[in-house]
Amino acid sequence: MNRSTLNGVKTATLLGVLWAILLAIGGALAYGTGNSIFILIFALMGLGSTAYSYWNSHKLAIRSMNAREVGEAEFPWYHQTVRELAQKADQPMPKLYIAPTSSPNAFATGRNPKNAAVCITDGILDLLDKRELRAVLGHELMHVYNRDILTSSVAAGMAGLISSLAQFFLFFGGGASRNRNSNPLVLIGMLFAAILAPIAASLIQLAVSRTREYDADHDGAELTEDPLALASALNKISGGTARRPMEETPATDNVSHMMIANPFAGKGKALFSTHPPMEERIKRLEEMAGY
Repeated sequence: MNRSTLNGVKTATLLGVLWAILLAIGGALAYGTGNSIFILIFALMGLGSTAYSYWNSHKLAIRSMNAREVGEAEFPWYHQTVRELAQKADQPMPKLYIAPTSSPNAFATGRNPKNAAVCITDGILDLLDKRELRAVLGHELMHVYNRDILTSSVAAGMAGLISSLAQFFLFFGGGASRNRNSNPLVLIGMLFAAILAPIAASLIQLAVSRTREYDADHDGAELTEDPLALASALNKISGGTARRPMEETPATDNVSHMMIANPFAGKGKALFSTHPPMEERIKRLEEMAGY
């Protein structure tokens, strides 16, 4: 089994576990209330939240960063480079944006290659040379071509829904189940599961995000044929985000998992980081180049 297939199986498995957790909470509420309609309701809610996140990912992410669309006359190199890479991948040209922040970063979004957008920050323009920036753009384009926006939207939407439903269960499911079953161990087990479910969902979401980030590094380096340029860019971005972290707000937090590097200082090595360790990413790229 090659790397791409293995990572695809891993991602599908992780998403399957998220669905299982969601349905398990629905089943617990159905048991506690005596009404099996909860399982169907929560399955439909999962589909609905996922569809909304996926369909509106472009608008929500761009709006969160206060980014503006830029034309070719204003940034010719930006357009020419992305067009070259898109044509090389036999894909349509995405819309291009710049976000007004000195923190160096970049992200891609959109529900498919025909409705995609690539956004870079003012900070990354000041930090990287053209070769490094081209490598970053290749990485971001591969997120779109690998349909990572769909994958991350599904994971984020379901993880958020599981957390909300677990809270609902703690407030309403426990009392109902207490009336239906006098065994305190059953109640304790159900409440324990409701507390752990959001944590498990968040860890699974992060695992999905990290897997897709490694894939985008690898595939983007193949697209640009320059893994060392991406390694150099990641090294600079890592230092740049530490010196100039992005302000953490609900809006920027929602889009942070899409960015090429964790935009918030002090969280790059945390258990709940949305990105794999930068040192490991750089090491893998150097190995691609034969170092």
